Amino acid sequence: MSQQDNFSGGFILGAIVGGIVGGVLGVALATPKASNNTDANDELKVTRPRRRPLRVPTEPMTEQSMEVARQGLESKIAQLNEAIDDVRHQLGSVNGKSDVTAKKI
Repeated sequence: MSQQDNFSGGFILGAIVGGIVGGVLGVALATPKASNNTDANDELKVTRPRRRPLRVPTEPMTEQSMEVARQGLESKIAQLNEAIDDVRHQLGSVNGKSDVTAKKI
């Protein structure tokens, strides 16, 4: 019975000590080293891509400008649909399906 008590006590102690050592080692390896080189610090910074500010129209939209915007959006949607169909076709041929047909609505 004493060997089982020693095993469980040693197991728990090992888990605690191992967790502490692993945590300290992880923190030590994860923190970036301070350096005098500013270029290295610039490379570590993650920058978000700049977004274009929304343009606020100065005059109300007319029927003609709404139609131009609608046609532009339809063109972009058509391009996206073509790209989706191309990828679907490529993935279908990769998966072993030679003829992939999409249902038209």
